Amino acid sequence: MTSHLGRESLTTLTPGPNSRTPRGSHRSSESFHNVQFNQNGHPYFDEADPVHRSFEQEGRRLPRPFSSDTIRHNYLHGKGEEAGPGAISHQHSSEDSLRHEKETEPYGLPRAPDPVYRQKRSRHPSSSLWIRDSEGRPIIEIGLKEGRYIPGDPNEEEKTDRADRASREAASSQNTDEEKGKEGPPKPVGFWDKSLSKTRLLVLRRWAFMTAMLCTFILAILSLYWAVLSNVDDNLNSIIVFVVNFETQPDALVGPMVTQMTESIIEENKMPHLGFITIPPSAYNYDHLAVREAIYQQEAFAAIVVNSNATTLLRQAVETGNSSYDPTGAIQLIYVEARDQDSYYDYIYPNMQTLQTQITMEFGEKWAKQVLSNTSIPRTNLEKAPQAVSPGIGFATFQLRPFVPYTAIPAVSIGLIYLIIISFFSFSFFLPIHMQFLDPSHPPLKFYQVIIWRWSATIIAYLFLSLAYSFVSLAFQIPFGQPQGSHYVTSTNPNAFGYGTFPVYWMINYVGMIALGMACENVAMVIGMPWTALWLIFWVITNVSTSFYALELSPGFFRWGYAWPLHNIVEASRTVLFDLHSRLGLNFGILFAWAAMNTALFPFCCWVMRWKNMREQKKKKKQQ
Repeated sequence: MTSHLGRESLTTLTPGPNSRTPRGSHRSSESFHNVQFNQNGHPYFDEADPVHRSFEQEGRRLPRPFSSDTIRHNYLHGKGEEAGPGAISHQHSSEDSLRHEKETEPYGLPRAPDPVYRQKRSRHPSSSLWIRDSEGRPIIEIGLKEGRYIPGDPNEEEKTDRADRASREAASSQNTDEEKGKEGPPKPVGFWDKSLSKTRLLVLRRWAFMTAMLCTFILAILSLYWAVLSNVDDNLNSIIVFVVNFETQPDALVGPMVTQMTESIIEENKMPHLGFITIPPSAYNYDHLAVREAIYQQEAFAAIVVNSNATTLLRQAVETGNSSYDPTGAIQLIYVEARDQDSYYDYIYPNMQTLQTQITMEFGEKWAKQVLSNTSIPRTNLEKAPQAVSPGIGFATFQLRPFVPYTAIPAVSIGLIYLIIISFFSFSFFLPIHMQFLDPSHPPLKFYQVIIWRWSATIIAYLFLSLAYSFVSLAFQIPFGQPQGSHYVTSTNPNAFGYGTFPVYWMINYVGMIALGMACENVAMVIGMPWTALWLIFWVITNVSTSFYALELSPGFFRWGYAWPLHNIVEASRTVLFDLHSRLGLNFGILFAWAAMNTALFPFCCWVMRWKNMREQKKKKKQQ
């Protein structure tokens, strides 16, 4: 319980039984006005006290009302033990009260005439009592010096007041932040909520920009794939077909008719048509096999050869009734299917079939009339050799390199897309591993050594990745151990290097992966996510459109495709798998040029990625 004292009453503040007195000091009962203690031993001031009102009337500075909940009792002795609730209080006479009033500060606190006290008091800084108002501001400090209680320095009180107020505000703000964190994220709202107006506008603007950009990208890049076949009919005459007539006799019928028909097609220029070119037999020294060698060397896509004795054999068959006569012995059709099976199936075969039909029909009609009008030929002979009458002539097809087996299609076409994809995604798989050298938990590796390590590790990784890719073709029984084939007759599944074909095939894929993959590494480091996805689309489309289709049929704009990596990978793979005309030196040279160029750019691209990462880290620090 708290008791109220009058003006004439005095209260003595005495240390409790648990307190200690420093050596060299003694306890006394210095008294002062208007200070009371509640049952917990805390000082208490009452605003209704007469003494309090009298000081207020005299204009002296008075504190705000006190309560036991807002008073901090810090009366300490010795090792800092707090005066407990056992403090003793007693009454004095009114005369003693008046005497102490003159000798004390307001509220009966004893004066401190000795200014040196502040220096001595630092020996026992904790021996003090602070009385605070309801807001926690310190009002009066009761210091202890040899058992006497003296008031504190007013300036020090103001400094302490400001420091305490700042600490309370900091603690309050910290508590507010903690309370906000405990509240959790904001509750979800509707799409048209006012609080999302700015966000909604920002999202719509960015969505519109990204949609417009992707539409532009689709029109610009995907158009390349469509455009590569946009002028096939106009460019079909780029598919060169040699026409060689070995019939030099004046009375020859077959050879002159074939050459006249092909030349009329060129003269009439009725599109589409193949590019027929009449070559004199002297250009090949009148050797049929030399023409086959020219087709094997890819001087033309195909050749039509009229045998030197075509008309002579036909006449003999009719006149003698040769039942073993073969009309297809008159004309030869020579081509190399494995060079580009799609172009042969789609463009060369259909046009050649049309030409064969026209030649046989026209010649057969004229020849049948001529034979039937000749009464010197016995009818029995015609009955023995009807094929000599109609159609009379035909075409013998020679595929110097047929495209078999069909499991080789992925190895030289669509499967190579995955070589691009593997080399592209290896960047995202290996980059976190490389960045372990720059982890802040240990001293980072020097930057130039990081570049050397990344390049070396990537090149070695491509060695094993390309080997795994090559093993897929081997596992599906694509021949890799066949001997070389002849340049003049049909050879099925020949290999350019015999048992050494697979290592060469592996090296083609390896160097090709370096050319394709290092370009992806450099671009990914420079442009970053999500733009690397657009780069992958661009890289795939430009390589596929110039590799899987004959550039002879594409517009002239696509001539840069001859220097693109995948075009040379496809050409080199066909060479080793089907023993075609070799241009491996050119193919490997272009691939090594790509590898060298990307290697030269690799350090610069690493520096760009490092600079971008450092800039992002600075932005995050500023935002925090």
